[in-house]
Amino acid sequence: MATQLAAQLYTVREFTKTESDIAETVKKVKELGYEAVQCSALGPIEPEALKKIVDNEGITICATHTSYTRMRDEPQAVIDEHQLWGCKHAAIGGLPGEYRSTEGYSKFAKEASEVAAHLAEGGITFSYHNHSFELERYDDGRTGLQILYEDSDPKYFNSEIDTYWIQHGGGDPADWIRKLKGRAYIVHFKDMAVVGNSQRYAEVGEGNLNWAAILNACTHAEVEWYIVEQDSCYERDPFESLSISLKNLQAMGLS
Repeated sequence: MATQLAAQLYTVREFTKTESDIAETVKKVKELGYEAVQCSALGPIEPEALKKIVDNEGITICATHTSYTRMRDEPQAVIDEHQLWGCKHAAIGGLPGEYRSTEGYSKFAKEASEVAAHLAEGGITFSYHNHSFELERYDDGRTGLQILYEDSDPKYFNSEIDTYWIQHGGGDPADWIRKLKGRAYIVHFKDMAVVGNSQRYAEVGEGNLNWAAILNACTHAEVEWYIVEQDSCYERDPFESLSISLKNLQAMGLS
């Protein structure tokens, strides 16, 4: 693989509301030095139009965020779109609210494994993107995230570990990535800084996360794509934030 680094377009979601916005944003992201993106929070656009845009810029769609209901109810459409884009990784952005209980996590793990198995028939992986609420501990002593990975089918139910949110929930991002080897094709790289008494999103390498340990864990887990995301960029332009993260990761030896 020529590159393992990608930009999560959710970072620049204010600039992806129309088809022309998306075209301009993909062009800017390529000019920053990224050769791959994860598609998330895009405005209305036909799959064929999106393919034309990324092909024109020489950009790879390495992954998407796709709604769980679409994966469950329209698996063939999801497969067809991803095959059109040459993208084999589809992730959901978080757990639907009705499943947020001990029984709910386990129920979702089993149901989503069946959905993921259908996607796998079309060559598409299913991954789960965490926040910090999944690190709440329940009556059986397990966190929600433990329940998801322990009660799901490891052949089909994969992870999209978000480094910031694991740290935010009191977990160890590197540890989670390591123990999900074989199920961690994609990872969200997001840093955490402290300003005053508050935790804030930061450009990768500008915060307090242990990137040496995280990168080592990614190598161990054979992660395919390191996807840079920053939910909020505060006073800085989000394209500048993506650029800073890219340069810092390149300085760490990534390409």
